[in-house]
Amino acid sequence: MAVLKTILTIVLVIICIALTVLILMQEGKSAGLGALAGSSDSYWSKNKGRSMEGILVKITRVLVILFIVLSCILNIGSLS
Repeated sequence: MAVLKTILTIVLVIICIALTVLILMQEGKSAGLGALAGSSDSYWSKNKGRSMEGILVKITRVLVILFIVLSCILNIGSLS
């Protein structure tokens, strides 16, 4: 059982590092002064799901879910 806990802890650390990198790679969500002129409503803002930014958001969501699940599993395992 200790080997499984060690493996899950290593996977959790890898997910934490990957999440940090992915979040830092993403652009800010604020439109800034461009929203005043209406320039924030462009082709790229409507089709973000198909762009690299959309892919980064999807990967981030998956990694966050894995992080939460692994954290809960490791916490329940440490209570026993």
